Amino acid sequence: MTIPGAAKLFSAVQEGGHQDVETHGGDIDAIAKKYPSAPQPWIDLSTGINPFAYPIPPLSAELWSRLPLREEDHELRRIAGQRYGTFDLERIVAAPGTQALIQIVPRLIAPSEVAIVGPTYREHARCWQRLGHSVRVIADLDEIGDAKAVVVVNPNNPTGRHYEPSRLLALAEDMARRQGLLVVDEAFADLLGAEQSLVPLQPPSSIILRSFGKTYGLAGVRLGFAIAERRIAEVLRSWLGPWAVSGPAIAIGCRALEDSVWLMQTRDRLANSAEQLDRMLAAAGGRIAGATPLFHLVDHPQAENIAHRLALAGIHVRQFPDHRTWLRFGIPSETMLPRLEAALAGHA
Repeated sequence: MTIPGAAKLFSAVQEGGHQDVETHGGDIDAIAKKYPSAPQPWIDLSTGINPFAYPIPPLSAELWSRLPLREEDHELRRIAGQRYGTFDLERIVAAPGTQALIQIVPRLIAPSEVAIVGPTYREHARCWQRLGHSVRVIADLDEIGDAKAVVVVNPNNPTGRHYEPSRLLALAEDMARRQGLLVVDEAFADLLGAEQSLVPLQPPSSIILRSFGKTYGLAGVRLGFAIAERRIAEVLRSWLGPWAVSGPAIAIGCRALEDSVWLMQTRDRLANSAEQLDRMLAAAGGRIAGATPLFHLVDHPQAENIAHRLALAGIHVRQFPDHRTWLRFGIPSETMLPRLEAALAGHA
């Protein structure tokens, strides 16, 4: 895979590159304006963010007043490598959230045909198109054709579909032979176990993205990682520039990523809440159409009405304009469950 120069890459940006803002979960300010009489506080189930946030440790005031040190960045990448399954810190790129990485990865190859397994997180397609690539959304890996780059969200958002790492390794090797690129977004993989990740297999011509904020319930920290071959990782780090991750984010990330006990306990808490959520959704006539440990996708013929009823009760869930019978529910905490059950039953 050749990495073209920045000038050539930026020349691919289409004239009039501004596009309408994509709708995402977490837009509580927007939904609150539409439902000004809804009870407060809002319960936000529109994202796949862990409701059981990692407890933020005490932070030195110095972290806020100086630039992050190089050795602190190295320590963060070392700990992230241990958590995700690689011990070569030069393969790891720390970034201010995976969204920042999603936006720069399309610069790695000249405008080409890109296959994205979907439906999935729409920012992938938007960011590739913004750099002049021709994007095809495909239903499965056997439809890749001659694509120069392939994007797979694994497990997928919002359907929960999961490909075995061995299959993705074979795909990575095929992309290497055609001098292409495989991007695997593992934003929701932390709670599945290392054996379900592509990272330990060290695939060629690949970039694997990992999200910190979703699993640890600290989306506002803005921290994410890319794991790739050294030559690709070096380019990504150079594009992000120095001090890409803040000192407080590094300190919080190091503490949380080392805490295996918390991760196991949180997995159990999420599973318990998910079981109760499924019971409520089934009672409301919904069918679970997909799931990860951090969200469940529901198919319901009255999905739009249910979303409206929940919003009247101050509960926000994710709707999909292209799939009007779908609703995505983030896993609620124990304290959210009674209010959610009442709203689903029509008693709110």
